[in-house]
Amino acid sequence: MDKDVSAGSGITTVAGRLALGITLLAFGLGHTAVIDGVSAADAGSIAQYVGGVALFVAGLVALREGDSAGGTAFSVLGALWFTWAVSDSASGNEAGLFLLLFALVALSLTLGGGDQLGQGMYGLFFVALLLMAIASFAGNEGLVKAGGWFAVAAGAVAWYAATAALAHWPTAIPRRAAGRGVTATG
Repeated sequence: MDKDVSAGSGITTVAGRLALGITLLAFGLGHTAVIDGVSAADAGSIAQYVGGVALFVAGLVALREGDSAGGTAFSVLGALWFTWAVSDSASGNEAGLFLLLFALVALSLTLGGGDQLGQGMYGLFFVALLLMAIASFAGNEGLVKAGGWFAVAAGAVAWYAATAALAHWPTAIPRRAAGRGVTATG
């Protein structure tokens, strides 16, 4: 495997991805109901302080260091988590609109480029938010759980990306050259 650890290996990116990973794991697990007695509301403190405050500060530091992509992502997502944590229970349509708008932010982050793990993380987060937005509009608990699982997957990717940068693990998927592995018969 390619050991491309240069993308996303800055300490601010590592801290931001760890904060995002922890928050997504807590948020996702709370929505899946896979752990008895743990709900999405239980992720509120983590979302407020780790996902909101810590991620927003990481975004500001990244912007100060000249990392416009990481700074934008972390500060905007910090605002998302802080707002989600401090908001009172919203109607289904209000929550759906909130989730849909931030799904568009996650889509922008996905399409904005960057390393493969970052794009995968934001892509999974986009799907999670989109499913949860639709679930809020429709009142569908099954979609909420499915969205929770996508959030868990996004959190796992964020955690791996941060840990890989620290531990110098592979962060890129190797690509085969065109035509390799194909033999002509004749």
